[in-house]
Order: sequence, then structure tokens, then C-alpha cells
Amino acid sequence: MDYNKTLNLPKTDFPMKANLPLREPEILKKWEDMDIYHKSLNKNKGKEKFILHDGPPYANGNIHLGTAMNKVLKDMIVKYKTMRGFDAPYVPGWDTHGLPIEQQAIKTLGIKRNEVGPVEFRKVCRDFAFSQIEKQKSQFIRLGVRGDWKNPYLTLKHEYEAKQIEVFGEMAKKGYIYKGLKPVYWCTDCETALAEAEIEYSDEKSDSIYVKFRVIDDLGKFKGIVDDLNNLYFVIWTTTTWTIPANLAICLNPEFDYVLAKYGKEIYIMAKDMLDDIERETGLENREVIATFKGKDLEGMRAKHPLFDRSSLIILGDHVTLEAGTGCVHTAPGHGEEDFIVGQKYGLDVLNPVDDKGRFTEKAGKYKGLFYADANKVIKEDLEKVNALLASKTLTHSYPHCWRCKNPVIFRATEQWFASVDGFRDEALNAIRKVNWIPEWGEDRITNMVRDRHDWCISRQRIWGVPIPIFYCKHCGKELINDDTINAVKRLFSEKGSDAWYEYTAEEILPKGTKCECGSTEFRKETDIMDVWFDSGSSHVAVLETTEGLRWPADLYLEGSDQHRGWFQSSLLTSVATRGIAPYKSVLTHGFVVDGEGRKMSKSLGNGIDPADVVKEYGADILRLWTVSADFTSDMRISKEILKQMTESYRKIRNTAKFLLSNLYDFDVDKDALPYEELLDIDKWALYKYNQLVKDVTTAFDKYKFYEFLHLVHTFCIVDMSNLYLDILKDRLYTFPAASKERRAAQTTLYTILDGFVRIIAPVLTFTADEIWSYMKPDANNNLESVQLADWPQPNDVYDNKEIVDKWNKLFDIRKDVSKALEISRANKEIGHSLEAQVDIYASNDLYEFLKQFEEDLNTVFIVSNTVLHNEDDNIPDNSYRSEDYKLAIKISHAPGEKCERCWMYSETVGTDKEHPTICARCASHI
Repeated sequence: MDYNKTLNLPKTDFPMKANLPLREPEILKKWEDMDIYHKSLNKNKGKEKFILHDGPPYANGNIHLGTAMNKVLKDMIVKYKTMRGFDAPYVPGWDTHGLPIEQQAIKTLGIKRNEVGPVEFRKVCRDFAFSQIEKQKSQFIRLGVRGDWKNPYLTLKHEYEAKQIEVFGEMAKKGYIYKGLKPVYWCTDCETALAEAEIEYSDEKSDSIYVKFRVIDDLGKFKGIVDDLNNLYFVIWTTTTWTIPANLAICLNPEFDYVLAKYGKEIYIMAKDMLDDIERETGLENREVIATFKGKDLEGMRAKHPLFDRSSLIILGDHVTLEAGTGCVHTAPGHGEEDFIVGQKYGLDVLNPVDDKGRFTEKAGKYKGLFYADANKVIKEDLEKVNALLASKTLTHSYPHCWRCKNPVIFRATEQWFASVDGFRDEALNAIRKVNWIPEWGEDRITNMVRDRHDWCISRQRIWGVPIPIFYCKHCGKELINDDTINAVKRLFSEKGSDAWYEYTAEEILPKGTKCECGSTEFRKETDIMDVWFDSGSSHVAVLETTEGLRWPADLYLEGSDQHRGWFQSSLLTSVATRGIAPYKSVLTHGFVVDGEGRKMSKSLGNGIDPADVVKEYGADILRLWTVSADFTSDMRISKEILKQMTESYRKIRNTAKFLLSNLYDFDVDKDALPYEELLDIDKWALYKYNQLVKDVTTAFDKYKFYEFLHLVHTFCIVDMSNLYLDILKDRLYTFPAASKERRAAQTTLYTILDGFVRIIAPVLTFTADEIWSYMKPDANNNLESVQLADWPQPNDVYDNKEIVDKWNKLFDIRKDVSKALEISRANKEIGHSLEAQVDIYASNDLYEFLKQFEEDLNTVFIVSNTVLHNEDDNIPDNSYRSEDYKLAIKISHAPGEKCERCWMYSETVGTDKEHPTICARCASHI
């Protein structure tokens, strides 16, 4: 007789080999055909909403690992919240205006901006943006991200641009928008102003020069101290040699001590506390201090500019420190924010001798036409020629760069449009305190940024973007902006888009009869566009307030930690300025993606990994599992080795699912399931472990601690299930009668675990969970097309049977000692497989009584053929294994009897049944 046919061996078509790169696209097609997004929405229609507002990625190029991680995290949250019963729509978006698209349109399509009209140029930019959106959209969908991909929000859509104009108008109405001449970050390569959020810092080599400015008017205060002013100098220090032509003043700290220090024939005025450093840097020696003054005593003096026929005023400012330099600060109001502010106090001109391209104008005299960086060498040579250069070195220091083109930027005074953060800073800081920041340090970070910010430069000298809706009187030059003009532009953009600004004249846009205060009816339009951060920063209004199914404010914003200075901040500022509160209730940030050694990914290092390559080789679920493999609030490491580790972890999760599925082939939950009370104690232990998994994962997900998922699930699959429960269960599942109460108890437990387990992994392993679901037999309560439409598992208090759990945990602890003894015996070649063994346990009285209650289960728990319990008083064999944790000894020997052909256990009952002479009595009774 073939006894194999009498066993309940595992059966399932669920493949062990995942083959995710091929299988996942099939699942995507299924989701598309069934319209999974809208079905998931309809499931919870009318229930409490959860709104995660998508920060728009820039529509330029393929997605990178950071973008992939961001979208996967958002997808996990939305899917989890949907399964928890929330109405959780997800409307993805794209940031579609700005310089990078202009540059790519010019580069890719070979057009020249100045040779085509603005309307034609903008059309080229728009077409390029749409091509990038489609490319990125397909890449996001391939990651398993569920959303309203057919109706994303785009910052170039007519209705979006109209709402942005509305936000601008509301801020202008409250007096927060103004035009001013002040130094701003300026990229000479991109030829536009930049906001602080568009600045990155990296090391740059610069000249470090000490320059002498000869005193020409000492206000009589040095009389009797210095005989000849021709040898008396204020010494300044700068790392921007090119700004010397724009110098108009030298700034001192009013409370610092300044000395007249004589070196040879010349006398230098410098901060007393900086002398040692200055001498070390310049080589000056043999100092003779002939007088000391407070900085405030020197105010109003004048020094001769070393290169131009004008004087530099000695002024005072609290921004002067003793961190570096001489304490005498070179002041060029046209090239520095602090210089500008202190210059305004003293009525200094705002001299800016540099044009949009970074070349000197006629205001720079002989340097006209020179690019500012090239002028450094020439200016330094000229300073040396006139004996004004005291010392020069090369310095490596952190310097601002354009975040788009990566080139150094300059500070340059130009007329720009600004949003006055000063006007609502207190309200913004108060709003920040009411937001839940995750991690908590995010609150301090954005608070410090907003507290130190005075204004926001919102104008850009480009074409591809939303025009600043300002008109100017052609007669008197006065700006025109009011409710009527804003509404006119808003209506126009809503109907025709912002291209209309370039297609229509000011008179065609403005309401009929519009007049300037001077009486003129002729106007011209502003040529600048808005900062793209104003575009995306208006999304909370343009999307949340206008899209059906969404609401304002959002429950959650989730982006990289760099967005405290970017989208988080621009959204906060526009929201507080127009609505009085933040546009989000919680803000969650993640770190950056680095390589396995913690290095930033770059082309030069050759350590970049393309998410498309990961998906192609491993599958999207492996990338998704990596996303939760570590604390994503810090930088996330990735490498081929790490991905291989993820593959191994995934395989163990898949193995567990396969085992559960393969032992439920003949189980009908509606007919065969047993009540909890009729389950075996070990089944109840397993349900406790499962119940704890549900609680722990739920708590982790509620707190957005997705990085706890892998540890929790992996421990459950390997430690609780594979190494213990499932290993012990095999005998009952395979050898007991198919419909026996013992086997049905096991299957009831397996079904309960599988049904909850597949839901738990669904937000993370979204493809695999759906695949598992498709192999599960539908039942009366569970006939949904996808696990994504199922509810999140709920903890069951009945399963928290602590008495049973504590008892079985202790037995499993003893099992470790038995396993060690078996391993030693196997190494000594006394046994092969553990089923060849008999285990004799010599236990203390209490332990003996404890084990006695499990006596019928011990063979199954230890996976041996025979277990004999002895009281510790019995003679313990000399070569017994002794436990380090318990008062017990273990002796391993070969089990008596013959090997049962059916269950493989050794038994003295083999051969006692004449009809089945090769199997044990237990197996004979089972068949």
C-alpha cells in the first residue's frame, strides 16, 4: 500500500519562486481593469476622511531612488488608512514650471529662447513637461502606487493657475506683497533671482584678502596721536574680491575695542581681539599699539577707496563679529543683505555694478565687461599696484550655489517682488507649534528658518511660469493691483491659462474703464514670473479646496527633510498669510538615500542605483520592502548586498504564506472552522502571537513607524511560525485524519493567521499580498477581488490568553535545551534525524510536574519519536546534557522499535497491525 496517499500532504498552486519582475505587471493590469483606485474609495465612501496631500515632484527626468521611496511611503500610508476604514483619496501631482524645464526644452529641442516668442516658447516647455509627467507616471505606477493617475493635479492647469493668482491677490490685499530694491541671491548662469530655498551650500575656493583703506577724515579724533593720515589705514578682510568696486563703507561694531597698531611706518586700525589672528594670517610682526578706541568713537570718519575716486564711510553695525577678519567689515550695500540693511540706515546708495549675466557694467569703471569671477585676479593685481593689498591667501569655505545648475551664486541688488514674512511671522511661528512634526526635531528646524526669515523673493526673470499679475501705468510708472485686476486675471487664467498673459495686451485683460490715479488708461504688464515655490506652495488651495473628495487642511504632508526650507515652508507661508493656520495637521519627513557605505550617490562615485533597474532585477516589492527596512527618518542605505538581504527576507515571508496556503486546500472556513474553545493549547499560543503581531504592526503604522514592520513580520514568520509552531504542526496536519478535530483545529488557526497576515503585509508587499489573496479560497465574509478592498485585521481580546502563553513559552524554552542535546548527539553520530531519537528528561520536582502536563505532546513538540520523563531523584546518566537555565538533564539515545513507513517516527508498535505491518499503531488508527 502506498501510504503517501493516506497523508494530507501540502497542496497549492501558489509558486515558491516569486518571479516578481514578470508577475507584477500582470497584477497591475488586473488592478487597472478593475479600477482598484475608485473601488477602494467607494468602499469607505461617507466615512471619516484621511487626506495625504502629495508634494509635487518636478516634471523633469526619470524618478530616482529618493522619489521612489517617497511615493512608496505615501502609498503605504494611504493603503493602510483605507484598510483601517478611512476615506483616503490620493491625488498625485507634478510641479511643472520653472527653469529646469526651460533649460531642458532648449537643450533637448534645440530652440533659442530669444529667437521665438514667449507663447511659442511656453508651448515647447509645456509639451516637454507633459512628456516627463507621462514618463514618471508610468514609473510610479510600476512601483504599485495606487492613486488617481488619470486626474493628477498639475501646476500648469488653468484652474490651478487661477487659484494661485487668487492666493497672490489675497496676500497683496493684506499688504504682504511689495516691490523693493535689495540684494538677493542671483544665479548668473540661470540669469534669475533665487529664494533661500533654492540655495545649496558646498565648498568653494576663494581668495582671502586683507585690503587697506587710507584714512582721509578722522574727524580730528586722532590729533596728537597720529601726525600724518597718509600712513593710517582701516584694514578690511573679504573673500569676494570682485565686490571691492562696490564698496561704499566700512562697518565697525560699536562696542568692540579698536586699536591703532603700528607696524613699521604704517598704522592699521583693527579690532584689538583679532590682532593675533591677523598677524598669523598676514605675517605682520613687531606690533606697537599707540591708541585704543571703541568702535562707536570712530563713526563718521572717512577712508579713501583704493581703486575709485570716492570715499568709504565708517559706520556701525551689530552684525560685525570677531569670528573672522579684522573687525572692520567691507560693506557693499548692493551685494549683501546685512550691508544693504546697515547701508539704508546711513543713506548709502545701493551700488550694483554687475548685470544679469554676472558681467561688470559701466558703474565698475575699467572693469566693465569682465565676468565677476574673472575680475578677481585683475582687481587683486590693481590693489597690489596701489599698495592696498596687505595680504592674500586661498581659502576653502562653504559657499552658496544654485540648486538647479549647481554653480556659485552672487548677492546682487535688483528690483524684485517680495512677500513680507515679517508681516505674519508671529502667526506662522504659532501655526508651526500646532502641527505634529515627525520626527520632533522638524519643528525646531522649520521654526528657526521662519524666525530668521524677513521676506521671500517671489519674482523670477524667466518665461515658463505663472506671471506676476501686476500692471504698471505707462505714464507715471505706478503699480496697479486691486480686487478688480486680480479677479480679471484669475478669470482669464481659468479660461485660457497663463499663456493669455502673453497673448493679450494689458488693456484687453483689465476691466473696461480701468484708470491709474494719475488719470492714465495705458498700462504695461509685469514681465517676471512667480517663484516655482509659490506655485507648489499654493497647492493646498489649488488642490485641496477644489478637488472633489479632498478637504482643507490636509492630515499629512510627507516629503524629504530638505523640504523644511522648501514645500513645507512655502505652503505654510501662503496658508498662514491667507488662512491664518497651517495647511497640514502633521508633517512627516524622511532622509536621503545613500550607498551602502553612507556616501551620497553621485555620477563621479559611480554608486548610483536606478529604481527601474531594481524593479527589473528584483521586483517592486523588494524595493518596497527595502523602504521599510530601516528608520527612514534618517538617511537610507542601499546597495546590491542590501537588496540581496531584502530578497532573502522576502523569501522567508513568502515561504510562510506558501505553507499556510498549502495546508488549507481542503478547509472550508464556513463549514470546518472550530470555535476558539475547541482549539489545542498550542494553537491558542499561535493565535496569541498572531494577535500580538496585529497589535504591534497597527501601533507602528499608526505612528508612521513603518520601519518596525520588517522586524515584526520577519520575527513572526521565522521565530514564532517556521521555527516553532509550523514545525511542530506538520505531524498533526499531515498524519491525522483529514477531517479530524485535531487537524481542523490546526487549519482553523492557520486560516485565521493567513487571513490577517495577508492584510498586514498588503500596504508594504502590495503585489505579493494580492497574489496570496488570489490563491485563498473565498468564503461567506471574504469574496473581495483584492486584498486592498479588505479591512485591516482587528486584535481579538479572546486570544490574549496569558496563562496558556506563559506555559507554552516555558516549554519552548526547555525545547531549546532539548535541541542542543539533539545537536550534540547528531554531531557524535549517535542519531541522524531527530525522529530517530528518544529523549530522557531528568527534571526537578516542580519542573517534572510542569512537563508531566505536556507528556502526550512532548514527542510532537520536540519532534522526536519518544520522550521519557524522570524525576531528578532517578539516576542521571553521566554523559547527559545539563541545562544552564533549568534544573534538568537530558539524555539522547536511539528510539526503540522500527521506523514507521507513514509518519517516520520510531515505534515498538510497528508490525503489531497485521493489515499494516510497516506502520505504527497510531498511523494505523488514523487510516
